[in-house]
Amino acid sequence: MKQILVLGAGLVAKPLVDYLLEKENIKIKVADCILSKAEKLVGSHPRGKAQLLDVNNDEALRKIIKEADLVVSLLPWIYHIKIAKLCLEYKKHLVTASYVRDEMKALDEEVKKADLLFLNEIGLDPGIDHMSAMKIIDNVKEKGGDIISFHSYCGGFPAMKDNTNPWGYKFSWSPRGVLLAAKNDGKYLKNGEIIDIPNKKLFEHYWLQEIPDAGIFEAYVNRNALPYIDIYDIKNTKSMYRGTLRNISHCETWEELKKLGMFDDEKIYNFKEYTPYKLIAEFIGLKEKESLWTGLKRFLNLPEHSIVLRKFEWLGMFEDKPIELENGTALNMLDYLMDKKLQYNEGEVDLILLHHEFIAEYKDYKELITSTLITTGTPNGDSAMSKTVALPVAIAVDLIINNKIDLRGVWIPIHPKIYEPVLEELANLGITMIDRVKIVNS
Repeated sequence: MKQILVLGAGLVAKPLVDYLLEKENIKIKVADCILSKAEKLVGSHPRGKAQLLDVNNDEALRKIIKEADLVVSLLPWIYHIKIAKLCLEYKKHLVTASYVRDEMKALDEEVKKADLLFLNEIGLDPGIDHMSAMKIIDNVKEKGGDIISFHSYCGGFPAMKDNTNPWGYKFSWSPRGVLLAAKNDGKYLKNGEIIDIPNKKLFEHYWLQEIPDAGIFEAYVNRNALPYIDIYDIKNTKSMYRGTLRNISHCETWEELKKLGMFDDEKIYNFKEYTPYKLIAEFIGLKEKESLWTGLKRFLNLPEHSIVLRKFEWLGMFEDKPIELENGTALNMLDYLMDKKLQYNEGEVDLILLHHEFIAEYKDYKELITSTLITTGTPNGDSAMSKTVALPVAIAVDLIINNKIDLRGVWIPIHPKIYEPVLEELANLGITMIDRVKIVNS
């Protein structure tokens, strides 16, 4: 019987716990700073246990990791190095869905010497995107081809019937995480030229992207795509892009939020005094006898009939009454307003889109290869986001503890020993990419 420790009982944890509790050789302990959340996940299952844990309590964290055979961290990335070092000390495998940072990469040799696997980026994006991409890249190479262009897009939305607010968006994971991601810089390769997108221009730089069988969406750059040229071993590619998909008008709206100052996370305000109305009035220098609508229109240089202003009003940014926070930043206020209004109601479902476009070059011809995942959540059940993030983690955990993945060190899922069995099991669970191939010249 293997003891799996799951740190964090947030929005994506349930499918992971449910999947692993079906395995008769696994016991699970779910630890969270809110005990009721952990208890809800394990229920009354005889092989499940919930535990209250403050991850900042070093003694408690050390004890709970020591008792496990494998640790899954669904906590924010800032805790992963601390957890990883304890896993090294007590010789425990580690699995996360988070991006690998330099501090984690630096542990590679120590992890190998300890005969351990620290598997990261095994969620949706990053995760399924890596695995589905590598499956195609390796197949092209086996046929003697070369990847000369790769574009990858991913996004989460409300399904069409549940797209019931003017923002065209609802949160299927941490609202603060979404907001912080909007502060990233971007970089990609286009026809051999490196394109740098500073944070302040992130939402200005977008285009319309058609996704087969899904529709047309906005795409903006997701972080720095250049390292994936080496990670995917496609060194001859002339284009390498990773993008985020959103519904139409998203980028314009979030660009105006940024111009307004709502992404500031430094200056602290007393929200007993600062209502949304008063905070924005201060930001724009609201003039005497000027309405907030008129002031925003002036400050942001928007037309009277702007959809952006209507979205701001609907969200509650014009309200002159205190919010239920004592102190915080402008970003905290935006997080609060969005968390209240951009949530899924009971029975509503989300939509996940993941789409790759490759140009593969062979001796006498080229291929356009597309690979697309379209999946929705279950009404009154698991969201598509939680399934596509958590199930790859759960499958990997099961493979590792049953010695079906023998890699050691710090990895992401780009090796066939990882991606082949994980993708196979995801397909068994109804999560599969649809591949299409078209000859583009001869």
